[in-house]
Amino acid sequence: MFFKKKRPEPAKKTKMELFRYYLVKIIFLTIGAFIFAVGLEMFLLPNKIIDGGVVGISMMVSYITKWNLGLLIFCINIPFVLMALKTLGKRFVIQTFFAIGMLGVATNVLHGRQATEDLLLATVFGGIILGLGVGLILRNNASLDGTEMISINLSKELKFISVGELLMFINLFVYMGAGFLYGWDRALYSIMTYYIASKVIDSVLEGLDKAKSARIFSDYYKEIGEAIMKELNVSVTYMKGMGGYSKQEKVQTYCVVSKFEMPKLKELVHSIDPRAFLVTEDVYEVEGVRVKKRKH
Repeated sequence: MFFKKKRPEPAKKTKMELFRYYLVKIIFLTIGAFIFAVGLEMFLLPNKIIDGGVVGISMMVSYITKWNLGLLIFCINIPFVLMALKTLGKRFVIQTFFAIGMLGVATNVLHGRQATEDLLLATVFGGIILGLGVGLILRNNASLDGTEMISINLSKELKFISVGELLMFINLFVYMGAGFLYGWDRALYSIMTYYIASKVIDSVLEGLDKAKSARIFSDYYKEIGEAIMKELNVSVTYMKGMGGYSKQEKVQTYCVVSKFEMPKLKELVHSIDPRAFLVTEDVYEVEGVRVKKRKH
């Protein structure tokens, strides 16, 4: 008889470990909110450049009514965040409310402090700073913009449209509003800021030090695998396949290395088999395997 291995149960965290875990979350959410507020209050707002989503709507409402921006961002976000309760969970909602609350505090602390009057500098550096702040908050399981949450919910109901398409549709109206309110040049600067921020968010979420996965096809797979484990100190996996033309069984060697070790990996593979077929891909997140060499 074959017996299934019992799935290992995750180790329960002690009260002290939980305290440290949530303290780190609180610290990073607070830092992320203040970084975002720097971009908002010191670069975008004084130059009439807006962000997308709820923050952009709040900025325009604040400009028209002169109401407090931080309070508007918090209040307008409430229905959107509550809509995400069922989909994203209680913990996400609580952490999101905390991050938005900290953003409200930060905008009031930094209000009236302008870093530059140059529109291009405000656009570029405002976008970079916004992206850093949002990236930190997203990495810690929270958000500052309720339009993302409503897009997730709507995309599940409307199967024919993706989350990204819904966000683009919502932001189209936001930037059109900015064009009528501030002028179309400011709307174009706002779109540029949004694009820069989105790229920075991707970098923060994916990490600047990307890993690389490699699939190596060679008749000398054992020698290559042993050399990789010895020289690069990373694990390899052997996977069987079949050649499309030859119809013969092939074995591929799969491994994940840091981008700095990729040139050495290629040199190592081709020193053993100059005719080896090697395919590489970017890997944005790796857990449970050794990617980098141990430092002695």
